[in-house]
Amino acid sequence: MRTYAGATPLQATLRDCRQQGQRIAFVPTMGNLHEGHLELVRRAHSLADIVVVSIFVNPLQFGPGEDLDRYPRTLAADKEKLFSEGVQLLYVPEVAEIYPEGMGIHTQVQVPDLSETLCGSSRPGHFNGVTTVVNKLFNIIQPDVAVFGEKDFQQLSIIRKMVKDLCMPIRIEGVATARDTDGLAKSSRNGFLNAEQRRVAPLIHHTLLACRDAIACGFDNFLQLESHARMQLLQAGFEPDYFAIRDAHTLRAVTEQTEEIAILAAARLGSTRLIDNVRLALNPVSDWGMLASS
Repeated sequence: MRTYAGATPLQATLRDCRQQGQRIAFVPTMGNLHEGHLELVRRAHSLADIVVVSIFVNPLQFGPGEDLDRYPRTLAADKEKLFSEGVQLLYVPEVAEIYPEGMGIHTQVQVPDLSETLCGSSRPGHFNGVTTVVNKLFNIIQPDVAVFGEKDFQQLSIIRKMVKDLCMPIRIEGVATARDTDGLAKSSRNGFLNAEQRRVAPLIHHTLLACRDAIACGFDNFLQLESHARMQLLQAGFEPDYFAIRDAHTLRAVTEQTEEIAILAAARLGSTRLIDNVRLALNPVSDWGMLASS
């Protein structure tokens, strides 16, 4: 595995790969890698000849008071994991490499509407930071395919729309959320949970599943389901940010045209912010009648 801190030598290597007819897959990360990240790498290997992974803790997507300074940085361990997965190229730029003119006024990429709901409402500017850095990384690496996890479902939706709107010749591949045996979605931030919080944390996934099961069984009062779920989380010690039932393709309210529902939640447990989601495909003939009045 070759490691690069600068874009220029990495791009030279990637040009050689393309000249040899090799497909390139890209997995952008912020490091502190866990099994979920490694699943993305494995999917990338199945889609291309060369896998590039980046590790970059992007300051532009962290708001005031968020956990940028304490975000775990474990580069040595990350390298070992990536080497064991057969990653060929690792890109680990410094902030000055990605933002050479500093973090002041500079060009940003924004995906309106999708970026302004759910996590975007409580973390203003967060998704502008995500789309800006992903654009920069896409421009540097120019992959054939990029792989993202479905745990950050809103982020995945935004990246897909950005790529479509800007006519980028990149396939975006989503990979199912990796979970611990008790259902908790794997996340670099799980390490911030104390023992009691870790015991409670899987409730966020169980609440999502219960909501999905209720809808599948015909319960069509979505506002009541959302309210009940938030109350359950509150009573368990969470501070809910949102619990929302949305159209999985637009992240707007469910309509008669909805083919798949996404149920999404974000909540703090102590100082740790957890996110998760589940989805439910609708049969347009048999299912919509029970949901149309919601």
